[in-house]
Amino acid sequence: MKRLTKLACSLALVSLSATAISASAATIGVTMNRFNDTFAALLRNSMKQEGAAKGANVEFEDAQQDIGRQISQIQNFIAQKVDAIVVALVDTDVSPKITKMATAAGIPLVYVNLKPADPTLPPKVTFVGSKESEAGKLEMSEVCRLLGGKGDVVILMGDLSHEATRERTQSAEDVTKTPACQGIKVVDKQSAKWSRTAAQDLMTNWLSSGTQFNAVVANNDEMALGAIQALKAAKRLNGTVVAGIDATSDALAAMKAGELKATVFQDASGQGKGAIDAALSLAHGENVPSVTYLPFQLVTPANRQQFAGRN
Repeated sequence: MKRLTKLACSLALVSLSATAISASAATIGVTMNRFNDTFAALLRNSMKQEGAAKGANVEFEDAQQDIGRQISQIQNFIAQKVDAIVVALVDTDVSPKITKMATAAGIPLVYVNLKPADPTLPPKVTFVGSKESEAGKLEMSEVCRLLGGKGDVVILMGDLSHEATRERTQSAEDVTKTPACQGIKVVDKQSAKWSRTAAQDLMTNWLSSGTQFNAVVANNDEMALGAIQALKAAKRLNGTVVAGIDATSDALAAMKAGELKATVFQDASGQGKGAIDAALSLAHGENVPSVTYLPFQLVTPANRQQFAGRN
């Protein structure tokens, strides 16, 4: 009897050890739309740090803004039988296909930062990010206040294939329909694909063509910073309100210098940590909410220091 008891205990210890090893050795495959972006780098670093803290093996792939490459990376993760997949989408409209691939393979899937286009997400699939319409509303409301409810505005949009671009832009335009901001007119809006360089070029073209505006509303800080560079080169920055979204360190530095008038904090660290935590929970058979939203927060010169070092 004692021998059987000892054997049962030994087997239990082996089982617990195997479970512990399995948990600590979980492999998460992450494919990101691109690496060469300030916010994406913050997001990736956060996921890397959280994975290390939880003892998980996190493998990163750069899709380089190529949806075909991203699909191939996901197929490779499935073939490797990773424990979970995290995706920062190249094209949000393609998410239903990706969801179907992961679900068919029985692998948990976490979308991070860019909201998938799926009407509903099936079990073991979740999204961790922020409600994009809040960002556009906060940004344009502050620009409206700074302009006294009247003025001409240009909008620098992100990648047109991203839901974030559409929601940030639409919510910003919706603000101009409110009684307090009906004097704000959007005179032009074009995509600079989240890029500082592309935004600088687009702003230079607007200035060269004689487009008149009082404010620049950018879907992210990188484009706002590109606009600032072009405005400074043309000696047009003074008197022009420039706003962005993300509250990156470069953006806060520009705000300290008096060049950027407003931005909206997007929690890269929280999103990255949340994505890895959700992936591990799903991999271990736990339930997680289908959507986890982290709030956006308006950043102005008055509260800028509260956000220093957070992105």
